[in-house]
Amino acid sequence: MPSKNDKREPILSRRQFLMKTAVTCGLAATAGTWGYVFYSKEPVSRSDRKIFTFKDFRTKAVSVYPDLSVVRGKDVEKMVRAAIDRLGGMGRFVSSGDRVLLKPNAAWDRQPEQAANTNPEVVAAVVKLCLEAKASEVWVTDVSVNDPYRCFARSGIEAAVKKAGGRLKLASENDFLPTDLKGESLKIWPVSSFYHQADKLINLPVVKHHSLSKCTAAMKNLYGSLGGQRNLLHQDINTSIAELAFAIRPTLTVMDATRVLKRNGPTGGNISDVAIENTVVAGVDVVAVETYGLRFLDLKADDVPYVGMAEKKGVGVSDLKSLNIAEEDI
Repeated sequence: MPSKNDKREPILSRRQFLMKTAVTCGLAATAGTWGYVFYSKEPVSRSDRKIFTFKDFRTKAVSVYPDLSVVRGKDVEKMVRAAIDRLGGMGRFVSSGDRVLLKPNAAWDRQPEQAANTNPEVVAAVVKLCLEAKASEVWVTDVSVNDPYRCFARSGIEAAVKKAGGRLKLASENDFLPTDLKGESLKIWPVSSFYHQADKLINLPVVKHHSLSKCTAAMKNLYGSLGGQRNLLHQDINTSIAELAFAIRPTLTVMDATRVLKRNGPTGGNISDVAIENTVVAGVDVVAVETYGLRFLDLKADDVPYVGMAEKKGVGVSDLKSLNIAEEDI
């Protein structure tokens, strides 16, 4: 487990972060200094306070490659490598010297077998591929729901990342920047500064059941970039997911469907709720990746409103029949 005295990676749980931020904002307002509301259509900020925007992390589209790559097997690293090779290899997405940020789902204090977090073997394989593509640094981050020390340790992601040569980047209270998400509902939100420092962003979701949205996978995984009162996003969860997918455009999405939490998500806990699917899905289009993942939960695109909402915003395509999908068993 990471040491809580490790000065290289200061970190707070989300509850601690929210409590400290609330106190800080209250004191700032009392003192008449600048501040901003984490969830507000009219965020308050001083005119000289910089508001950030997300860069588009996508690389140039290349039509010669499939839209989606689906690989089934039992060797996770080989599956990940094969899936990305079908898309042109990691060199298509990562250039020499790039700082690459990986965003797995590491939200929960769960073991790998419980399938609440991204399989650590998937994360490790992507770290290795990025380094082989000559990335200067490979960072791994999430804003965990449970205590992040326990989440990254118990999930196996911490050990896997370090062994593969990557680096955990876990956000402290001061690592969030006000960012314009440019949505109708989502306006200015605190976003982990690592997203503004990275050259490329690789989305590493796990597909699983969610009690509110029915599914959490490629699009909802992006919630983990945000600080602030994220529970407010659940008041209109479909709109929030679609708008966040419009705001954040990853370089690549590699979806873990090796173990799938079929029921009682997103936290899970009971092994009987987990099915072994031994599948990895990769693509640039998060809507397409998400739509493919729905089958593991016996869902279709029409069952989850956020898919159609994101498609209408131009985020991606849900009609899988219109796409070039490469499937392989290894």
